[in-house]
Formats: sequence, structure tokens, C-alpha cells
Amino acid sequence: MFPTSPICPGPNRRDVLRFGSVAVAGGALAPLMAHKANAASDHTTNDPAVIFVWLPGGPPHQDTFDMKPDAPAEYRGAYKPIQTNVNGIQICEHMPALAKCADKYALIRSVAHKFADHGGGHKRFLTARDPKEPVGFVNDTPMVGSLVAELWKGKKAAVPNYVNIVDGGRQHIDTFSFGSAYLGPQSHPFAVVGDPSDGKFEMKNLSLLPGTEDKLSDRLSLLKKFDGPLNGPDLAGRAEGMNAARERALNLIGTSAAKNAFDLTRESVKTRERYGMHRYGQRALMARRLVEHGASWVTCVLENATPPGAQMKENHCYNWDSHAVNCHIFDDTQYKLGFLDQAMSALIEDLYLRGLNKRVLLVVTGEFGRTPKVEYSKGSQTGVMQPGRDHWPQAQSILVSGACKTGLVVGSTTAKAEVPKDRPLTPNDLWATVFGHLNIDFNNTSFLDGTGRPMPMLPYGEVIRELV
Repeated sequence: MFPTSPICPGPNRRDVLRFGSVAVAGGALAPLMAHKANAASDHTTNDPAVIFVWLPGGPPHQDTFDMKPDAPAEYRGAYKPIQTNVNGIQICEHMPALAKCADKYALIRSVAHKFADHGGGHKRFLTARDPKEPVGFVNDTPMVGSLVAELWKGKKAAVPNYVNIVDGGRQHIDTFSFGSAYLGPQSHPFAVVGDPSDGKFEMKNLSLLPGTEDKLSDRLSLLKKFDGPLNGPDLAGRAEGMNAARERALNLIGTSAAKNAFDLTRESVKTRERYGMHRYGQRALMARRLVEHGASWVTCVLENATPPGAQMKENHCYNWDSHAVNCHIFDDTQYKLGFLDQAMSALIEDLYLRGLNKRVLLVVTGEFGRTPKVEYSKGSQTGVMQPGRDHWPQAQSILVSGACKTGLVVGSTTAKAEVPKDRPLTPNDLWATVFGHLNIDFNNTSFLDGTGRPMPMLPYGEVIRELV
């Protein structure tokens, strides 16, 4: 269903020199960019940032944040709603910790689009454009995170500016339509691959090997000679950008700051356990550490929730694609919600406790919702009839927290969670809100595509006024 690539233990030094520079300060060699590569500028830890939590497969909106207890049984499902600490807002009973902090987040219940395939849904949601093909995960236009990375490529931070935290074997740029299309690979995220809760997890190759300092100096001297032709008139600003990119990469592997930022053992045991000693929790904690150290955009992909050393539960799905043929939706979703509830409630509370809510916007979503009516099929693992829900882009729920207005619900769906009832929105309105939070003038920002045509950062979309 989702393309995979060979399992990778983590970035090597070549990756660091390549993506450490380009994902943070790079982009100098892209031939058709609308912006020349700028010299690195200071990127303070007071800048706005985004933590983007991606739930691929499509979590069921009516079993999480948009429950319909008065709907017929074949629509409302097996769960019951519980009251949150905000009067009038209810969520699923299997998210009790999130129910206690609803005053610190907002729910958007009326986002919809038209692409029901995973590939088409990923591309539509993540690029803010209708894809040329309704299937497949290779982007025609850049993922929104790459657009931000390209704009902010000249900013300095102690860590990569654009990071993706993902399972091993799932880090390929086209697994989730995270590709940068015509912007080029310099706008790809720096990948953190594996399970940070695993005792064997290690962020390798973020420091120089002992005894290699002199070799690095010699190689840099040789590299400067090859760069000589660029030292003349620099009308496009590429030499300046290359120098800034290389300096940024060297800072990553030449100092301890980046390695320390990724080191979760620097957190107290109490904090780590509050987030949860599982990949959902430790990825959320790492995301918080990275934005504290200056990252502008951190994506956390939350799929398989299986803790270290355990086997994935029988009749469960790797991601959130809860067709009856894949899993028993109510067993599978309840299991995943336990991990998601702990991780997201801890992250939200931590953002507020540390004052990060003033500058960090948290977005939690998948590519679409699930069908309002429960369907039954024979499970591929069990061979028996069981419940599930199919793809449904006509409605979905999104959680946002931090640097936005909270304790409220934007929009609603009809009585059976079928389509938006009021305040209909699209993914573009979400991204307009995110770009606005990042102080990006998206209405007047464009990039050159592969043919040299200027492409607007966002073809349409308006900031969701209730959130600002």
C-alpha cells in the first residue's frame, strides 16, 4: 500500500554533509529556484516553528474527535464519547488524558477533499494541490514542509531546520508524498530513522571520528580549489549559498550541539515516562527538543505503535488504514489511541509548561477520515467477518495546539459524520493558517517550477480565523 525502502540505521556522515547543509542552510545549487541561495542568518530559538504529526492511513474521525453517539449503531461504532475539560467538547473515551487538556488545543471537524486513494490523498493533503494522478506517492508539486525549508534555507540553528522522524524502512521521500518535486532534494527533510524508545537506538555520525580532523581540513582545502570558478562575480548568489551550506554542515558534525539535541537520555526518566516509552511518545519528545534547539519544522510519522521488543498485535494494522480486511477497527484503534493519547497529551502539556506554545504550532492529522458506516469483511489475518471503515476524504478531524486559539471546535459534520455541515474547509485553509503562523506571506510567494514558470506557494486557501 505504501512504498518502502530498505531499513536504514540512520544518517551517515555523507547524509549529514548533504542534508545537514541543504535541509538547514542549503539549496545553493538548485538551477530553477525563485529565490537565490542566501547566506546563513541567525535562527534564534524564539522563531515560530511547527510540529507536524502525521497519522498515515487515515484515522477514523467518528471514533476519535467527531463522535456521533446519537447516530444509528452501524454509524456510531463501538466507542462512547467522554466530556473534556471544556464544556460542550467531547472526544473518544479512549483518550482520557487528551480529554483533560482540551483547553489547550482546538479541533477542526470540517476539512474535506476529493481524493480517496492513499496516494492521491497524501498528495492532495500535503501539497495543497490536486495531483495529476489520483494514485501513487510521487509529488508533482512540493510538500508544504519543503516549501518552508526552501524559504528558510539560510537560517542557522543548532540542529537541522527541517526534520522527519520515521520508522526504519519508511524513510524514503516518496513513502508518504514528502517529496519536494521541482525544488529538488536540497529541500528534503533530515531523516531520523528508527524507534527512539528502543534501547539500541542511536543517532550516529553527528560528530567527527577521532583522528579525522586533519583529513577533513585537507579535503576542505581541496574543495575550495574546485570552487574557485565560483569566486568571481556571483550574480545568482550561489557561491555565497554554497559557503553557507557547507559551514552549516560542518557545524553539525563539528560541534556537540546537534548530537545533544537528539539525545533523549538528557531528559529525566520521569519526563520520558510521561511521554511514554514507545515510539509515539519518544518521537514526540524528540520533536519538542528539536524545536527548542531551533528546528523550524519537525514531522513525526506515527504508524505502528508496537513497543520495543514486542510483536505487532495479531489482527492489527501497521498504520491507521482500518479496513475490515486489514484489522478489527475497534480493537486496532483502541490500541493505537492509548499510545497517541499519552504522547500527544504529554507534548501539549510540555509545550505550555515550557512556554513553547507561544511560538510552536502543533498539527495532528492523517490524509482523510473513514467511512461513516461500518462495513464488514473477512479479515486477512483471522479469516472471520469483522468491522472496519474505508477511505473517506469527504470529512476528517484535525487537532491543533500551541500557537493558536484553543479550547474550541471549528466546523461540524452532519449527523452521521458524512460531510461538513458548517464551516467547510480544505487542507489549503489549514496550510494557510500554518504559513501565517510562520510569518510567511504565502499570497505573494512563488517558486519556479521545472519549466521556469512561477508557482504560487499556495494556489488558494484562507487562514482559519477562529484559530488566530
